[in-house]
Amino acid sequence: MKKTAIAVAIGCLLVGHSASAKSTSLTVEQRLQLLEDRLISAEHRAEKAEQEVQVLRTQQTTARKELKEVQERVVVKSETPTTETAKNAATPALSLSGYGDLKIYGDVEFNMDAESKRGTLTKLNEDNTTEQWDMDGRILLGVDGMRKLNDDRYAGFSIQPLADMYGSMNLDDAYFHFGQENDWKVKVGRFEAFDMFPLNQDTFVEHSGNTANDLYSDGQGYIYMMKEGRGRSDAGGNFLLSKQIDDWYFELNSLIEDGATLFSDNDNVSANGRTYHGREMEKERNVIYMRPVVSWSPMKELAFSAAMESNVINNAYGYTNNKGEFVDQSDRTGYGLTMTWDGKKTDPENGVTLNLNTAYMDADNEEDFTAAANALWKNFELGYIYAHNKIDDFEKMVCEDDCIITDEGTYDIHTIHASYLIPNVMDMNNFNIYLGTYWSKIQSDEQISSDDDRYGARVRFKYYF
Repeated sequence: MKKTAIAVAIGCLLVGHSASAKSTSLTVEQRLQLLEDRLISAEHRAEKAEQEVQVLRTQQTTARKELKEVQERVVVKSETPTTETAKNAATPALSLSGYGDLKIYGDVEFNMDAESKRGTLTKLNEDNTTEQWDMDGRILLGVDGMRKLNDDRYAGFSIQPLADMYGSMNLDDAYFHFGQENDWKVKVGRFEAFDMFPLNQDTFVEHSGNTANDLYSDGQGYIYMMKEGRGRSDAGGNFLLSKQIDDWYFELNSLIEDGATLFSDNDNVSANGRTYHGREMEKERNVIYMRPVVSWSPMKELAFSAAMESNVINNAYGYTNNKGEFVDQSDRTGYGLTMTWDGKKTDPENGVTLNLNTAYMDADNEEDFTAAANALWKNFELGYIYAHNKIDDFEKMVCEDDCIITDEGTYDIHTIHASYLIPNVMDMNNFNIYLGTYWSKIQSDEQISSDDDRYGARVRFKYYF
């Protein structure tokens, strides 16, 4: 009704204004028609004005809602001025460069050992002592960095410092690598190359510590495992090239190091410690081991691998004879074959992992042959290692304690090792306990001693984080 009254009033005013401005020649019907047309026009204008007012109100309501939502999302942060921050020493923040991903991880590994004799036959890098209990272990903290492009090209690094229970700081891996995923790779630094003598779930047989150092303990026997040129040395570094082509993998690793560190310290023989065949080794220059590997995987579970390693530098180390002449002892070339069946890749619960390994070393005045087999099913592992060594030249040496080999000849070493995994301790899938044991016996073409076998047991605590 209001709208109609307003329209009538406006129409009357317009009619009156028009009547005063125009002649009175119009008929009554014409004037009434003109009045009706103007009333209709006024109603249309009023409706349009009301619609515009309604649209404006709707827009205002929507704007208020959006403003409220923005206010709820915004986090108001109070920041201390730079001058106050400097005065009050605010808590520092971790800032990343933004160049790729960064991963921090680690593991804890502590062992409790019981051994008949340490440092002989299977563990060749410890001092000789009588039967005893022992503890050792370390905590590893790893940091990996990686930047990867859309075409799978990448570059990155890895560093793994170690803190052992005796208060020393050491280093596991430290390397830089780049290449293209599942294609080619370049790797340089401190690391281990391809494993040509896998021992499966071993806890007490593998040489721990520096892989390429302290492997040969003079007078104790040698189990050659294709590790002399593999790397992770504390006296040198690696440079590795690799290529993946379908089921084939090719690798060439070079290790540059002080070659005399292959021989462990033996204070019973020499004041300087490092001896080979009873003679003290003198370093002239670094060795360069070249270690090519070819591996073929015709099936997901099956792989065959072949490799060799050889020092290509002459007169790297040796000894001075009675004539004052330097005698080279650094000529060493090794060969290895291995076959691996890893059934756990397709059946993690009941699959069997089987390794067959063999290695042969042709060195100055010595030949070493090793063969091994080991199998892992569920959480139980069992393995056997056979080593046959022949020494053609040996200088007579007098050992203060526990030297087994004191002359040239042939000798065999038989080693049986086993381990059992107790997983998910206290329902934690990152906490495991390993039980390991071994027994080893040395036999020669002549009676060595009545105490020529070794045995031991270990409990290992392994925690990942």
